[in-house]
Amino acid sequence: MKKYLFFVIVILFATGLNAQPPNNMPKPERLEKIKALYAAYITQKLKLTPDEAQKFWPVHMQYEAELEAINKSGLQEIDREEAVLKVKKKYAASFTKILGADRYNQFNIHDSAFRDKIKGRLKEMQQKNKGKGRDKE
Repeated sequence: MKKYLFFVIVILFATGLNAQPPNNMPKPERLEKIKALYAAYITQKLKLTPDEAQKFWPVHMQYEAELEAINKSGLQEIDREEAVLKVKKKYAASFTKILGADRYNQFNIHDSAFRDKIKGRLKEMQQKNKGKGRDKE
């Protein structure tokens, strides 16, 4: 079952990484698609074994939940950055235990790259939608 899940994630990654969610797709569905692509991307980039994935993803879900809470907290930018850094430090030992130090560093690099790519695509979509709005005027 674990191997099956791993291959499903890899297939999702291979088929959907370059696909943009349609603009008319409801936001929860878009978010779920992005999360699935993220999981596939990280799994592939880190070359997670099924055993590693089974240990990594539950820890990662807790990590993400804490980061999301910080982002929704309304903190000023400098305080938000400090809180994010504390969470990253808190989880560093857990991730290093699962992945090792080198692959943990790779995780941070690939995590940032994926987030930057998503931000860029969202910005492109917003600009595209603004352009469509102007055409109607």
